[in-house]
Amino acid sequence: MNDSTTGAPPAGAELEALAEIEDRVLWLSSAIVHHANRVRPNPSGLKVGGHQASSASMVSIMTLLWFRHLRPEDRVSVKPHASPVLHAINHLLGELDASYLTRLREFGGLQSYPSRTKDPDPVDYSTGSVGIGATATIWGALARRYTASTGGDPGTGRQYSLLGDAELDEGAIWEAVLDPAVADLGEIVWVVDMNRQSLDRVVPGIAAEKLRGMFAAAGWQVLTVKYGRLLEEIFARPGGDELRLRLDEMTNPEYQRLLRCDGPDLRRRLPGTGPAAPRIAELIADVDDDTLVEAVAHLGGHDLHALDAAFTAIDDTRPTVVLAYTVKGHRLATKGHPQNHSALLTTQEMRDLAARVGADPDDPWRALPATGEAHRLCEKRGELLRRPAVEQSVPPELPTDFGRTPKGAGTTQAALGRVLLDLTRQAPGAARRIVTVSPDVSSTTNLGGWVNKVGVWSPQERRDWFADDAETILHWREKPTGQHIELGIAETNLVGLLSELGATWSRWGEPLLPIGVLYDPFIERALEPWSYGIYAGGQSLLVGTPSGVSLAAEGGAHQSLKTPSIGLQQPGCVTYEPAFAIDTEWALLACLSRLGRADGSSSYLRLSTRPVDQSLAAVPADPAARERRRRHVVAGAYPLRRRTGAQVTIVAMGAVVTEALAAADRLEQEQVAADVVCVTSPDLLYRALRARQGHDEQADSWILDQVFPADRATPLVTVLDGHPHTLSFLATVNKVAISALGVTGFGQSGSLADVYRHHGIDADSIVAAALDVTD
Repeated sequence: MNDSTTGAPPAGAELEALAEIEDRVLWLSSAIVHHANRVRPNPSGLKVGGHQASSASMVSIMTLLWFRHLRPEDRVSVKPHASPVLHAINHLLGELDASYLTRLREFGGLQSYPSRTKDPDPVDYSTGSVGIGATATIWGALARRYTASTGGDPGTGRQYSLLGDAELDEGAIWEAVLDPAVADLGEIVWVVDMNRQSLDRVVPGIAAEKLRGMFAAAGWQVLTVKYGRLLEEIFARPGGDELRLRLDEMTNPEYQRLLRCDGPDLRRRLPGTGPAAPRIAELIADVDDDTLVEAVAHLGGHDLHALDAAFTAIDDTRPTVVLAYTVKGHRLATKGHPQNHSALLTTQEMRDLAARVGADPDDPWRALPATGEAHRLCEKRGELLRRPAVEQSVPPELPTDFGRTPKGAGTTQAALGRVLLDLTRQAPGAARRIVTVSPDVSSTTNLGGWVNKVGVWSPQERRDWFADDAETILHWREKPTGQHIELGIAETNLVGLLSELGATWSRWGEPLLPIGVLYDPFIERALEPWSYGIYAGGQSLLVGTPSGVSLAAEGGAHQSLKTPSIGLQQPGCVTYEPAFAIDTEWALLACLSRLGRADGSSSYLRLSTRPVDQSLAAVPADPAARERRRRHVVAGAYPLRRRTGAQVTIVAMGAVVTEALAAADRLEQEQVAADVVCVTSPDLLYRALRARQGHDEQADSWILDQVFPADRATPLVTVLDGHPHTLSFLATVNKVAISALGVTGFGQSGSLADVYRHHGIDADSIVAAALDVTD
């Protein structure tokens, strides 16, 4: 792994070059933040922000990694607040023009946190949401292995996460670490910046021994880099064992206070009051003030030799975590201060830093001397780490219509499984690109037939011990060619993997069609990491099923009401809630066709387990009329029933279309003619409305003219198994009166009729609302 052919630790000219680069990275990362806040004009007067102290604690780690150990096939997730360090390194490697160093957090410039899609320099993983960027490397490793098993060539390489110790508070971290699929991923290397500070304080309870035990119990190799060579040299003297024990047992706040001391104060505090105090005082009496102050702050995470030894010792047969002890704000005037997280160095403090590291504050972006070893090392590593451009593969062709018209009663959830099986027969090339992911709910979300057909993905083939059991319906055949990945019951893991599977098209030019299936009530639990995956360029299809209070008997804990509007509001995503099986087929095929391309997007489908009479869809028999219906379904809505002289329009979405049609029939008996419109995507309708108003240049408004023509404008009654505000914007299409029906409170167990009546989405409620708006 070591870039050196001998594997020997850095020494001589190389060590001097690394130290010079380390100084320059510290300076540049600090100067990038300084310029944004104190030099660049700021008419608003608001603090621009940036994190000099959080960057400083990572400088040594990142310098050694990029300029000695990293290979082009490796990928690195950088903790959010160290983005200036990443930009400084990319600049020294020739990947970022100096003009961008003055544009941190400027519109069109360097982003606040590393971004794959928005930063101008190479970023492997977008970070910023605590814990999600760190775990992304796990799912990136799985996605790479899966891509390789499909015949793609994603190469090999380690997956590094550089994360802050406070990130270990996030539950998403441990959900990922503990998943059984992770223990065999030897390419994963996490480096924890153990600076023992959070945003507001010194963290009193970070117990390294507990962390070591937790990672080890999950099967990880644990490497600890605690003390630098200056302290190790002092430990080797008489009384050194007592000093080591004193530092080992010291609380985080007490140690942190030592960092703010000068030499005399440090001599007074360091020995403590225990029985070993005289021995420690005697030991440090022979150490001059400057060396003592430097030694206490020079922990293992700032020692190039200690870090190099740790990186060299990594075992690639299992995941590795390196606990690297550091000082937040190392070598800065703010080092160790409990409130230094967002603190900014003064102009004088920047000048003092420049004097210490050989920089010029009046020419802050000055290049390293062209004849020096540091410059040559930067050029060498820049050339080595430069990756060739990714050649994009064209996503597979997908059909738009299988040509079948479903009969009898059926559910949109069951339609999902049938569409996947139909794809294996009618479009095998596209079907081979599909990979489904589920958190232990495959059988209850109608994926059983698909799983039986394609098998479960595993790096190695495993014996199915129930293959000869006649009563086993779901066959769990694990093999490298399987196309279903089952994780534990952790939705954040599912969408993390889904996002990385959805990024293979841009990482390696290998487009996949990833589909994640989970219970709709848990969409909200999975939303943040999935949203962040979309932000990072991952394109996937998320299916929430079963949904709404239509899952009546399961009670309020398993009923969802906010998810329809979540889909409407999520950037980079198209949302559908089909009412019929044929709508599900057409919408699903349209969603799959959007994946794996530069102009693509993610999708969210909200499906139901409520059986609906499929004849109510009234699918046209004429091929041209059928295609017109399909286009309407994919665009967001279609007229299900038109009546001459209509006095009201009932707009229904999803499973409650049955109640909408029943209400229309009853209104007709009362001499009130009602049109019925079936909405498949409130999201696309809202975009069409914004396009009509001139707010969205990417959308088209034709669907509104087709489904809600001005000459048929009537008062509206909207109804869905979800929050009513999801469809209430439709009143603005033609500026008409509206009564919006839906679910606004927690559900409860009961029969479907009782639950619908309780929430006011039954036929009686629709009729009453229609009579109100037409009176």
